[in-house]
Amino acid sequence: MCGIVGFAGLRPVDRPLLQRAADALSHRGPDSYGEWLSVDSNVGLAHRRLAVIDLSPAAHQPMVDNETGNVLVYNGEVYNFQDLRQQLSEFGHTFTSQSDTEVVLKAYAEWGTDCPAHLEGMFAFAIYDIRRKEFFIARDRVGEKPLFYRHSASEFAFASEVRPLLKLENISKDISKQNLNYYFNLQYSPSNLTMYEDIKKIENSSFFEFDIKNKKFEINKYIIENKQNY
Repeated sequence: MCGIVGFAGLRPVDRPLLQRAADALSHRGPDSYGEWLSVDSNVGLAHRRLAVIDLSPAAHQPMVDNETGNVLVYNGEVYNFQDLRQQLSEFGHTFTSQSDTEVVLKAYAEWGTDCPAHLEGMFAFAIYDIRRKEFFIARDRVGEKPLFYRHSASEFAFASEVRPLLKLENISKDISKQNLNYYFNLQYSPSNLTMYEDIKKIENSSFFEFDIKNKKFEINKYIIENKQNY
């Protein structure tokens, strides 16, 4: 279990705020802390690590792809990562670690938005595409790994839990009456709802793309191909 958090907007990221948000996830990743800021400081990513696969510093996050420059924060485990690593190596990709984290980065470089369909496992991850200046964010098929987000006119933020997002400035802490009604009747929160009006969750088997410059936001379900295509 790890903790991920990210901020993006049209103004520089408040670095101390990013660090405080990540500190709220320290129980998910006690082994190390890492952060990354874009050159213009308008994008910030942070990661609290619980080291499981490849305990070396080579698997430290946020992880930068040595071929594309894309940056990843990731929570989970991809069970078929060794098979994918072999396949991606045959496609010409090079690896600097033994981690499944790097395999996710290379899978995005190879398959783009189709990459989640190739991953067997439990995961929630965010990739900042340097060239396109877009976020690509995905969650596993059954929703085992959590991921929440807040989207406003001026900024976008995501995290493994709700608590880091509540540290954002100008965020509403109003309770969602609609979801409260669902919870009392169903004993769970359906769709993308949470107990807060201003915070949503990414549904299972879903990915979304966020264009920072144009503030374009699109959510899709990914299609799981026949297993022979993994």
